[in-house]
Amino acid sequence: MENREKNLKTALTFDDGVIEKIAGLAARNVDGVLALNGGMFSEITDRFRSQADPTQGIDAEVGKKQVALEMNATVEYGKDIQQIFQAVTQKVIRDIRNFTGLEVIELNLHINDVMSKRQWQEDAKGKPNSQLATDGKQVE
Repeated sequence: MENREKNLKTALTFDDGVIEKIAGLAARNVDGVLALNGGMFSEITDRFRSQADPTQGIDAEVGKKQVALEMNATVEYGKDIQQIFQAVTQKVIRDIRNFTGLEVIELNLHINDVMSKRQWQEDAKGKPNSQLATDGKQVE
């Protein structure tokens, strides 16, 4: 039995979509992030999508030990975007490391829009990813 275990070769790998999902869920829970989205193309595909896609607005390149991420976000007007970026970076790096053991070596966050939370909620009504963003926070 010992010889078989010594000869056992194992590997744990992750699909890019798994890493994108972890990053998306982590980033959407940062105060000030209204949505992760990919701009105009994302808006068009949202019209035809019937279910939420937590990987929207995120591209990952996953290696054996490292990850590089490109993320696109809409943030809340009036919030400190540098602070949002730092919080997103910390949460995404922490969650990916804790859940997968992979090291994030590059994280680029592109802000493609700023708007008030109220305006975002009005625009997002009925869109599939609207319930994924910002922990379901409501405007008072």
